[in-house]
Amino acid sequence: MVNIPEYYTGKTVLITGATGFMGKVLLEKLLRSCPGVKSVYVMVRSKAGHSPQARIADVINCKLFERLQDEQPGFAEKIIAVNSDLTQPELDLSKEDQSILADNINIVFHCAATIRFNEPLKDAMQLNVLATQKMLALAHRMKHLEVFLHVSTAYANCDRELIEEIVYPPPVDYRRLIDSLDWMDEELVTALTPKLIGKRPNTYTYTKALAEYMVQQEAGDLNVAIVRPSIVGASWKEPFPGWIDNYNGPSGIFIAAGKGILRTMRASNDAVADLVPVDVVINATLAAAWYSGSQALNRSKNILVYNCTTGGINPFHWGEVEYCINMTFKTNPLEQAFRRPNVNLRSNSFTNQYWTTVSHTLPALIYDGYLRLTGSKPRMMKTITRLHKAMMVLEYFTSHSWVWNNDNVGMLIAQMSPEDKKVFNFDVRQLHWAEYMESYCMGTKKYVLNEELSGLPAARKHLNKLRNIRYTFNTILVVFIWRVFIARSLMARNIWYFVVSLCFKFLSYFRASSTMR
Repeated sequence: MVNIPEYYTGKTVLITGATGFMGKVLLEKLLRSCPGVKSVYVMVRSKAGHSPQARIADVINCKLFERLQDEQPGFAEKIIAVNSDLTQPELDLSKEDQSILADNINIVFHCAATIRFNEPLKDAMQLNVLATQKMLALAHRMKHLEVFLHVSTAYANCDRELIEEIVYPPPVDYRRLIDSLDWMDEELVTALTPKLIGKRPNTYTYTKALAEYMVQQEAGDLNVAIVRPSIVGASWKEPFPGWIDNYNGPSGIFIAAGKGILRTMRASNDAVADLVPVDVVINATLAAAWYSGSQALNRSKNILVYNCTTGGINPFHWGEVEYCINMTFKTNPLEQAFRRPNVNLRSNSFTNQYWTTVSHTLPALIYDGYLRLTGSKPRMMKTITRLHKAMMVLEYFTSHSWVWNNDNVGMLIAQMSPEDKKVFNFDVRQLHWAEYMESYCMGTKKYVLNEELSGLPAARKHLNKLRNIRYTFNTILVVFIWRVFIARSLMARNIWYFVVSLCFKFLSYFRASSTMR
């Protein structure tokens, strides 16, 4: 087989979801590491008065593309933005654009999806299932298509403990569900949703499972592959360590912990935190399309599925995540932290609820009261409420572990040349978690919050100030307890004096011992 860059040379590629987190990294990596690619069509809708071309111009002007700009100054000429809305009939493509895509596209990367876990079922079906169905219909019209690669999620089948690299049949026929949702009103759909999704935690995982099965059923003679990433995090190495541009998933939780707002969270310390760096996912995606395209004449009858996960190969646990977050943000604090970083994971729901009230709700109410007294607008309770909603969504994934089969991923690595293994590295056995977590946390500081490293001395000074405030508060609290409880009780006073005298005796003994030596 030809190597990966050679395979993409002269090819015309179509990407959906190119303005999303993974789509951006895919676009950048494809253009940078496969410079021979002919052109890349990106399907983008107009948004907030911005045309598809303007939105793509904003994407390629961000920091992610700086390395590509240095290495290939004319790369933007290969990107062709196509006006499209995946929720509309025929993808809202003009007849001319449909014809151009049908005549030219060789490879399709379908990355577009809603990643909101609590999306109403109708909306999730529209974006995750029906949009994929329309993309498949368009792919069937493409005269020179070699590969259709669908990006799913490793949690599509999270109702199972062992997840193989196969497409599982869903509990409901997707065709019947689509027909039923057409006539149901929102109230009825909302009432039926818990029954429909069953053991799955949300509509996201449910609709991604339906989409996989729909792809299998309607692929026909298309050469299809499916990549299933787990929890996608900041970049490991490419185009530089720690790149992240959003608050989604764990990133928002990390920032809340770094700011000192998040103090307690429901999670199992021993559960596997199946984080996977975004560049690992993208390298695996490009390699999967290369392999399927290169094996077109000898391809298997079954769709190749790749579980792009880390838990079974290089496990990392939520307890270790907690330690890394606290250590990193105490050493390299975020600016204007609310409290010193000190998040604790608790598996017991009762103790977590208690500490949520004590560490989140009460301090937020006190701070909002202070803001009201000073004439400012209260905001902390609003922030805490949003944080609690995000934690409730993630709770299922931080409290469970799964076993994923990764045989196809191992096979894919084995098929690659030594050079391709370096350029398109997705071997997570080489991933050092402590270093990765540090770069991830620093990435949230630099690329999400846009904080300069030159501000670290001031941030550390602020953290020391918060520590002094905490010690002062604790001292006042002890004095208050003394005045209210101990000073009014003879028995409590006697116990207190006994403890103090005992401590004094021990101190005198150690001083005498050290003098004799």
